[in-house]
Amino acid sequence: MSLTSDTRERPAPLASAASLDTVFAPVRSLTAFEETVDRLGTAIRLGLLPPGTQLPAERELCAKLGIARSTLRQALIALAQSGHLHAVRGRGGGTFVSDRLPPSEPPSPDVLAHWRKTCDRRIAVEVGVAVLAAERARPEAVDALDALVTELEGLLEDFPSYRQVDVRLHVGLAEAADSPSLVAEMTEVQGAMTGLIALIAHPREILAVSNLQHRRLLAAVRRGDETAAAAEMVEHLRGTEHVLAGLMPSA
Repeated sequence: MSLTSDTRERPAPLASAASLDTVFAPVRSLTAFEETVDRLGTAIRLGLLPPGTQLPAERELCAKLGIARSTLRQALIALAQSGHLHAVRGRGGGTFVSDRLPPSEPPSPDVLAHWRKTCDRRIAVEVGVAVLAAERARPEAVDALDALVTELEGLLEDFPSYRQVDVRLHVGLAEAADSPSLVAEMTEVQGAMTGLIALIAHPREILAVSNLQHRRLLAAVRRGDETAAAAEMVEHLRGTEHVLAGLMPSA
């Protein structure tokens, strides 16, 4: 695992506490990567995992969370890329909570109070779009969307460009569903989500997982599998919610 190394004095290992039982409870199999980012990022932000805290060893943490080591490593790398964790190599090393969280402009109280409502509206619009696209999308429309997914693969280090193409992909899916009213709804939802997404870090690992979900979604649309398309879209959107919950700065 390639996390940023640090040679500062090693803090004491993580102390046991009843409140940490929730932090390290098993996560669900769906969106396991994003939920792990959410769980650990939220615990760090709330101070349940204070600066300098050493996380349990990978083997122990995988057992507690009920996830594969590859999933855990993806989440730890994402949290290191966002500045929440750092690694210390060598004897006595491990993964530690950063002494300082990444600087960011705190969201307004209104955003904190209502961001989940924005995500709820997105679920209502985008799952419907996915179902209708699976029913109505022409092969050439799906080909164009697949090309956008391929373009996104080359933009994992350039979030502003990634986000522009990401919006085109989601609006394009609404266009493929052949519903002008839903295109307008999708455009509004994406505008609202852009404001939320701008509040968090955008590690390469998170963007890569998100784009893999795009590819699975479009495969279901191409097959005309409405149930699978809806399920893939739900997983994709819930994943974004978990990342927002884990990385959004406090007011």
